Amino acid sequence: MTLPELAPEIARFYSETIDEANRLASTADGRLEMVRTQELLHRYLPAPPARVLDVGGGPGAHARWLVQDGYRVHLVDPIPRHVDQARATGATVEVGDARKLTAPDGGADVVLLLGPLYHLIDEDDRRQALAEAYRALRPGGLLAAAGINRYSSLFEHTAFAHLHKPAVQESIGGILASQIHDGKKAFTAAYFHSGEQLRDEITAAGFEGAEVFGVEGPAWSMLAAAERTTGGDFRDSALFESALIAARMAEPYPELLAASSHLLAVGRRPA
Repeated sequence: MTLPELAPEIARFYSETIDEANRLASTADGRLEMVRTQELLHRYLPAPPARVLDVGGGPGAHARWLVQDGYRVHLVDPIPRHVDQARATGATVEVGDARKLTAPDGGADVVLLLGPLYHLIDEDDRRQALAEAYRALRPGGLLAAAGINRYSSLFEHTAFAHLHKPAVQESIGGILASQIHDGKKAFTAAYFHSGEQLRDEITAAGFEGAEVFGVEGPAWSMLAAAERTTGGDFRDSALFESALIAARMAEPYPELLAASSHLLAVGRRPA
């Protein structure tokens, strides 16, 4: 098996450092990301059994519920460990590269890019991944693409009470200025979008009606801070419910996009 070309720090992070299979279930802010991603996607998904191409789908956190809902899901991910884990979801799976899909032209009703755009630091690579998604979609098909918000690292490290450390201040200042994390410490190599940039990239790739949503909303870091500093479980708390409601209430106000941890863009290939 020939593996996709992938930055070694990304391959190492997902193969050896973190178990991505548990990220969206083990913490309150992870659960918030999952719940909000599901409810946003449900607004736009066609009825099952539509064909969903889950590109960069990891160990299958979203493939699992999509299959359970009756969708025909094919998952592609560059990490063999993820693909092995994703087999249990009931989706068909393959090791592959978002920039060079094996999917046929126009074969998918939906393409999900819920990870690739924030691990493709080079703009040309992101452009290629979006071009491949466009090619794989049928006319009128739905694209849903995620990005990490440009300011999320600032909120996260405040929530984790790390910003009093000069080295952390320097690192986060670099991310804010460059929109890039080099992957040398903690999180892996990543690009951080603004909402406007993500919408512009989707539109430039030829998708119509691009909209961008803040996934976790403006209160996610409060939720993360409460859980991390107390050691408690806030996944079913009143604070979780309040943060979820805040995310919904923030949607009409684009200036609040900057407070979310992740962004979700949707658009359609012209019919």
